[in-house]
Amino acid sequence: MRKLLALVAAIGMSVMLSAQAPAGPPAGKPAHAFKGKVEKVDPKTKMVTVNNESIPGWMMSMTMSYKVDKDGVLTTLKPGDQITATVYDGDFQTLYNVKVAPPAKK
Repeated sequence: MRKLLALVAAIGMSVMLSAQAPAGPPAGKPAHAFKGKVEKVDPKTKMVTVNNESIPGWMMSMTMSYKVDKDGVLTTLKPGDQITATVYDGDFQTLYNVKVAPPAKK
């Protein structure tokens, strides 16, 4: 019985840890440049809502919530920020290498 409880606890911890931080970029999948405007940052869910530009061959322009590959990025983002990131075929949930874009020159 103790072995079973230990196994269940180990599996539970593994699931919790893997759900907290996205894995690295999908291996061997094509990358796409992502640009958009931050609409909302939610530290509780560790998600950012972005109105993205169209990405030909991958996704049309829309507003969606995404995970980010590095938790620290959420502390640097605020609504209204223009961002760039990398997205990968088959992964519609995570933004990788998120950076705040410099303001457009007038």
